[in-house]
Amino acid sequence: MGFFYLLLLLVVAAIVGGLGARLAGQDNLGCLGSIAVGFIGALIGSYLSRLMAIPDLIYLPTRRGPDFPLIWSIVGAALFVALLGLLRRR
Repeated sequence: MGFFYLLLLLVVAAIVGGLGARLAGQDNLGCLGSIAVGFIGALIGSYLSRLMAIPDLIYLPTRRGPDFPLIWSIVGAALFVALLGLLRRR
C-alpha cells in the first residue's frame, strides 16, 4: 500500500468518524478520535451489513484486503459513538 493511499484512508476515516460522531450528537472527538471511530465504524458497519445481507452502497476500493464501505462506516461510527456515550453516562 502506498503512502498516498494510506493518507487517503486516514482522511476518509476521519471524515466518516466525524460524520458518525455528529449523527450521534458528539462533536468533540478531535482528529485522532475521528480516525479511530471511522475505522471502528467501518468494522461494525461491515459486520452488520454482512449479518443482515445488505450490500455495500458506496465503498472505497482497496488494492489488498476488503473494500472500505463508506455508508456502513458512517452508520457503524454513529452506533459506536452512541454506545460510548451511553457507557460514559453511567
